[in-house]
Amino acid sequence: MNHPADHLMAAVEKVGNPACVGLDPVLERLPASCVAGGEPLGAIETFCVGVLEAISGHVGVCKIQSACFERYGSAGVGVLDGLAARACELGLRVVLDYKRGDIGISAEHYAASARDRCDWVTVNPYLGVDGIAPFIADDRLGAFALVRTSNPGGDAIQSNRLEDGRTVAQSVADLVAELGGDSTGACGYSSLGAVVGATKREDAEELRRRMPRQIFLVPGFGAQGGGVDDVLPCFNSDGTGAIITASRSVLYAFEVEDSDWRSGVERAARELGDTLAKGMGTR
Repeated sequence: MNHPADHLMAAVEKVGNPACVGLDPVLERLPASCVAGGEPLGAIETFCVGVLEAISGHVGVCKIQSACFERYGSAGVGVLDGLAARACELGLRVVLDYKRGDIGISAEHYAASARDRCDWVTVNPYLGVDGIAPFIADDRLGAFALVRTSNPGGDAIQSNRLEDGRTVAQSVADLVAELGGDSTGACGYSSLGAVVGATKREDAEELRRRMPRQIFLVPGFGAQGGGVDDVLPCFNSDGTGAIITASRSVLYAFEVEDSDWRSGVERAARELGDTLAKGMGTR
């Protein structure tokens, strides 16, 4: 089993839920015990390692936001790579959220840089097939193309109608379905997936119809307002095919309870997985 979609679906099956925790640390919100006496990048590393260890066993996937580490230069990228390696040691599948979008040799370089660092990446499909194909050129890496994002500003582009009646998001969905059609694993899903926001329930059912073989990476759950009912249309009829990601509601759970911060993160990760599993009727 070497296909990225097979690895991802196996991770979901192992923990019994489709939850993913996003790792996008903000220095100002870290626990005092992480920051005290340390420099910023060290504090972030300490916190993130603790988060990975707390969520392990409760969720099967983590999503690392590259920007939170790239801002610190080469040292930050080094920390990112260390966290990805630690996540793998803990049995977590890693999505590198960096939304690259380029063509030709540049896209090939980006893809090459990711293959030994993570399992999946996020990519911007605005440049079409040329900007996506290098990321799914072999079975070492999967890619999630931005199709219908959770941010309100995305509506200005993604909801626009083309002359044939499709929205821009639907046209991207059709491109993703076609391009990813020849790269499916044993699980039936493609190494080219789609980002579809939890706050766009009204679009998810149609996008799922257009992309039956794509795994959906679904941001916007929890702190951004998305709930279980909002994400259900992202799944296929057999209850598979989507990874639901939450970040702030898990990372900073300790802010609303009197407990050790690691315990707060672990509780929130466990509750995230349980909520999704119960909402889908698998528990």
